[in-house]
Amino acid sequence: METVTSMVGEKPVVIFSKSTCCLSHSVTSLIRSFGANPIVYELDKITNGSQIENELIQMGCKPSVPAVFIGQQFRGGSKKIMSLHVRNQLVPMLKDAGAIWI
Repeated sequence: METVTSMVGEKPVVIFSKSTCCLSHSVTSLIRSFGANPIVYELDKITNGSQIENELIQMGCKPSVPAVFIGQQFRGGSKKIMSLHVRNQLVPMLKDAGAIWI
């Protein structure tokens, strides 16, 4: 889990994704629509992608992508992020993490 922790670092929003995953694309688009600029790691396009995917699964990310970290904390996959949005909790979370300022 050290690799994931170091990749999340001090970044406000990090999304672990796969280029072929439509849910990853939807979650990324949603977060960008609020003005945030997430760091997106496409696991199928980076050399240690399978190792990172295994770490995400060990952390409880099932399915492994999308895995969204806001404020260096794992916040969930597509269902959880959409649920946060519907309950008007996503934008305040993005603000608290410093990802958006409005």
